[in-house]
Amino acid sequence: MQIAIVGLAGSGKTTVFNTLTRGHAQTGGYGGMELHVGTVKVPDERLDRLAEIFKPKKIVHADVTYFDLPAPPASTEGRIGTDELPADQLARLREADALLHVVRAFEDASVPHADGSVDAWRDLERLDLEFTLADLSMIEKRLERLKASGHHGTPAERESNDRELELLQRLHGPLAAGQPLRAESLTAEEEKAIRGFRFLTQKPVLVLLNVGEADLPREREIVAGIAGRYQHPKTLVDALSAKIEMELGELEPDESAVFMAELGLSESSLDRVIRLSYRLLGLISFLTAGPDEVRAWPIPDSSSSVDAAGAIHTDLAHGFIRAEVVPYADLLALKSMAEARKHGKLRSEGKTYTVKDGDVIEILFSR
Repeated sequence: MQIAIVGLAGSGKTTVFNTLTRGHAQTGGYGGMELHVGTVKVPDERLDRLAEIFKPKKIVHADVTYFDLPAPPASTEGRIGTDELPADQLARLREADALLHVVRAFEDASVPHADGSVDAWRDLERLDLEFTLADLSMIEKRLERLKASGHHGTPAERESNDRELELLQRLHGPLAAGQPLRAESLTAEEEKAIRGFRFLTQKPVLVLLNVGEADLPREREIVAGIAGRYQHPKTLVDALSAKIEMELGELEPDESAVFMAELGLSESSLDRVIRLSYRLLGLISFLTAGPDEVRAWPIPDSSSSVDAAGAIHTDLAHGFIRAEVVPYADLLALKSMAEARKHGKLRSEGKTYTVKDGDVIEILFSR
């Protein structure tokens, strides 16, 4: 589960990375072309509540890995210049499961914007355009090769080339019109056919508006303004003040709580962003609980009980017999698996059961 943090120079994306990961990467452009990587725990208070019941030796959260890519350098043609990033970093960007796009929405005279004014929508569109052009370039190069080799090879190879050619030509149209590929409806077979391209505009994206302290009271209004215009599938829009979150992270818990109360914040924006990142990846958590550990296991939404078993260990999936399942809320109320069974809240489920977020599961398997 890897999310690439992207954004224009001066957007505050490295500050966001530092606050998310409690890192110390240099900001203000001083990091040069360095890549920063950090892993964070997904906040989940259910684990703490289950730990109160089971008194485990350890608690294990699900996690998300973020990596902060350098801002694309300015190109000679006045564009952003994503294609001028080092090849290994552009490849890393394509390997990401999703994007966290930090967009500047704060005013700060000490950090002048390169364009002379702050305009979140303009900056959002600018980097989106760069990603669109990168995908278009990849498609056009592939189309050239397919057209050149279309009359060669076996009948099966020519048929495969024709199918790929037709699909890429269909995708070229929306991209040329400025539409991201995540807005296209593709069959499972078509998704498989283009998976190797790792198109940037096909990735889920969390747009994170980096606002100033003065704008915190109207944070939701600012988000709604951008979200209303940025209506694409697999897209979320949220906001935080990276500067404020960084300051909160440097305080003791008691001091942080007082500061948040003064700002009218009910929770850390970072916790919300991490949860949204997790949701953006299409993941849910099922839970396991016992005296050794209480743990959250990430799996794709709509996964089966066998998929859940495999997330724990492949042997459990191969030898799967059944899953003992109790909803988290019921277990919390009844305080033990034995009581859940006694009150009929613990169910035995087979291989086709669709796991729900928060299910507490024990897998029974043959060795």
